[in-house]
Amino acid sequence: MDSLTQAVLGAGIQGAMLGRFQGRKALLAGAALATLPDLDVLIDYGDPVSGMINHRGFSHSLFVLTLLAGALAWAMRRWRPSPLYGPGRLFLTLWLVLITHPLLDAFTSYGTQLWWPLRPTPTAWSSVFIIDPFFTVPLLLVVLVGLVVGKHWRMQPAFCWALAWCAAYLAMSVGAKAVIEARVRRQLEAEGKAVAALFSTPQPFSILLWRVLARTDGDRYIETIAGLADGAPGESLEAPLNSGLAGAVGDTPQLRGLRWFTGDWLRYDAIGNQLVVSDLRMGLGTGYYSFRFLVARRNGEGAPWTAVTPAYWHRERGLEEFPAVMRRILRPDPPLPLHDWEALMTLQRGMSAR
Repeated sequence: MDSLTQAVLGAGIQGAMLGRFQGRKALLAGAALATLPDLDVLIDYGDPVSGMINHRGFSHSLFVLTLLAGALAWAMRRWRPSPLYGPGRLFLTLWLVLITHPLLDAFTSYGTQLWWPLRPTPTAWSSVFIIDPFFTVPLLLVVLVGLVVGKHWRMQPAFCWALAWCAAYLAMSVGAKAVIEARVRRQLEAEGKAVAALFSTPQPFSILLWRVLARTDGDRYIETIAGLADGAPGESLEAPLNSGLAGAVGDTPQLRGLRWFTGDWLRYDAIGNQLVVSDLRMGLGTGYYSFRFLVARRNGEGAPWTAVTPAYWHRERGLEEFPAVMRRILRPDPPLPLHDWEALMTLQRGMSAR
């Protein structure tokens, strides 16, 4: 999730646990501690693919953060002990502030290595967008009130109610995801499509509109837009994955890592004499994927591909499409122009400077 959400979640947890003892200090300390795992973005891994697959790695491990919470609790009890609460409450507070960061990240589509140094496919429950005001704003308002009033007896139940809303919203997001996936699966099966795997993710800022990917036979995928308010099947697009191009590049560490990190939800496109791989899980949809990488080049059509150090490929941000996406939440007509967006996938725009 975004840094603001992580900060107010940490502040809310520490406010609920220690706010009556520490007042505003609890909120500020909780906010700072909750953002600590994301400092791994300062590490330079050499190329954007390596940076992507190593972000949310060791610093988001439940094992590492549990050890860190224990070490911090021990240090604080040794040098700055408080007679107002015991070591158990202190450890539980620090532990909850730290581990809720990666757990919340795991509800997004990016991928979080909860079990590092073990290496299962990173967890991506993908039921909330990376920025969701329905999750963040209620908790933010309570934290702001807490910063104003300080040690007030009403603040602890207020923090608890705000955190309860956050938990309920995450539960609703999982329920909405199940409803949408079941609906799309039935839609595709009614059309005679054999679905090998599904991946769904909410569109920006709510859990009301979803993008569903279905891997099918013949090295193809179907992308469907579906809203909870829809009364008819959503618009969809079928496109090739071109997975054979991965073998043409060879078994590079970056490409192997990217396939592991994404669960192999990747599409390959030969754009002129450059090979671009796109992560299908993130973005508004085809043509507007958030992560695209140049991974190989060739000297001409028919020539062999040569792997290169990965670089960001130009990303269409899709800001001009946001109004249409927002309207689509409540009205399925007009549908999103998926086929027009698809044409953007093979435009020769070149590498991105980001």
